[in-house]
Amino acid sequence: MSVPLSSRAPCVLTINGGSSSIRFAVYATGVKLQCLLAGRIERIGLSRTQLIVSVAEGGPPHARLITRGTPAAATVFLLRWLKTQSVFPRVAAVGHRVVHGWEHAQPVRVTTRLLAELRRITPCAPEHLPMEIGLIEAFRQRHPRLPQVGCFDTAFHQTMPRVARLLPIPRRYAAKGIERYGFHGLSYSYLLEELVRLGDPAATRGRVILAHLGNGASLAAVHRGKSIDTSMGFTPTAGLVMGTRSGDLDPGLLSFLARSEKMTPAQFDRMVNHESGLRGVSGTSSDVRDLLAREARDERAAEAIALYCYQAKKWIGAYAAALGGLDTLVFAGGIGENAPVIRARICAGLGFLGVKLHPRRNARNAPLISADTGRVKVCVIHTDEELMIARAVCRRLGLAGTEVG
Repeated sequence: MSVPLSSRAPCVLTINGGSSSIRFAVYATGVKLQCLLAGRIERIGLSRTQLIVSVAEGGPPHARLITRGTPAAATVFLLRWLKTQSVFPRVAAVGHRVVHGWEHAQPVRVTTRLLAELRRITPCAPEHLPMEIGLIEAFRQRHPRLPQVGCFDTAFHQTMPRVARLLPIPRRYAAKGIERYGFHGLSYSYLLEELVRLGDPAATRGRVILAHLGNGASLAAVHRGKSIDTSMGFTPTAGLVMGTRSGDLDPGLLSFLARSEKMTPAQFDRMVNHESGLRGVSGTSSDVRDLLAREARDERAAEAIALYCYQAKKWIGAYAAALGGLDTLVFAGGIGENAPVIRARICAGLGFLGVKLHPRRNARNAPLISADTGRVKVCVIHTDEELMIARAVCRRLGLAGTEVG
């Protein structure tokens, strides 16, 4: 599949590597960024790994199976495929989502030193960083003159106050950088920019809770446009119950399972990242759609959904307390954007905060789903991490295309 050239403007390629997928997009620079090509490789490491591509000019998505689905093979396949696209010679820079940036508060050019830093902190995000480092290194090897920029999911939360960052463990560990970092920052940055574009004064002057609910899930409390707290912590495993991640657990569980089950740290890590959350509680699936379809006849599926909604409700209440009230609540991510039943159950009982949904608006995933009589504005916003990466690259390298709108 080849993309026709629509202009002579230089382009930015965005790469968003996850634990089992790689999303990518190509944007033409200009007053506003124009997406020319977008796609993803999904089910990496599983059967039926495939490339799915869409083109800005329209038409149905194009899918193609990949015979070898290992992370390394998927990376090589993607680079070879991109090189065959007519738009690729116009790519002037590559922007990468990097899940953990340690103390980096802004996007930075990729250097040998940065790669060494990322390798050092890989234990902080072992499900994501190896793929992201591999993608960066592959581009450096095949296209050494192409500038690359790392865009960090942790950067958005650098504004959190000290009290929100501290972990209640011996202070000597804080001196080594062990603290709450938070994640999903690219998504949160985009959501906040969208609220500004939509004219919501709470985005810059009020109290906002952003809920990124997908296979990975977190919430962020934002006051006057700055993150003041977030549910994920030192690693992306903390906080809400997620698709296969446990979220917060009693730390004593590790020693208990080590004694009673002879569980090793590696086995515990696998359990809390791959075998827990919705999948662990339901015993069947990490997909909310599957669980909703089964909950009427499957008690375990019903309990998994109930736990998910209950925890999200608790975090909203906690962050409303941290913010001193609430003006706007935003749902995003695959579940937050597409599951009206989940949104309704999370918001049920939050009337004391001023949260009141409009049932018909919520059922059709409308941009504004709150009732006119509700004091809190409740929104559904389709998040766009790729566009946020492209904007960050343009700002970092002085290219056109940073305008929001």
